[in-house]
Amino acid sequence: VQLQASGGGLVQPGGSLRLSCAASGTFNSLARGWFRQTPGKEREFVAAISRSGGVTAYADSVKGRFTVSRDNAKNTVFLQMNSLKPIDTAVYYCAAAGASFYYTPQTSSEYNYWGQGTQVTVSS
Repeated sequence: VQLQASGGGLVQPGGSLRLSCAASGTFNSLARGWFRQTPGKEREFVAAISRSGGVTAYADSVKGRFTVSRDNAKNTVFLQMNSLKPIDTAVYYCAAAGASFYYTPQTSSEYNYWGQGTQVTVSS
């Protein structure tokens, strides 16, 4: 059971990136989430999507700029990040959690599986 995040990189302020998180095994029964972390700080919630795919949740700091989605046929979740700001610079982690059908876990302790991080740097 593994999660593999990709899509990070260097982008200018105002730019966009799309992160992907592919899962081995069957993750369609799990809620999926994205977190980020900068040095010296705790991992913070970014976005989550329910098992159903019909319910999403976002941190206030990214609401209106980031969009989380999932493709259950490909066991993959995406994070579309638009209007990026320097404060979005962080290592981004994807995660998966057992949850009820419409629930969107928003704390790291609720997640059972974690991928390796992918670095996102927003800088001119």
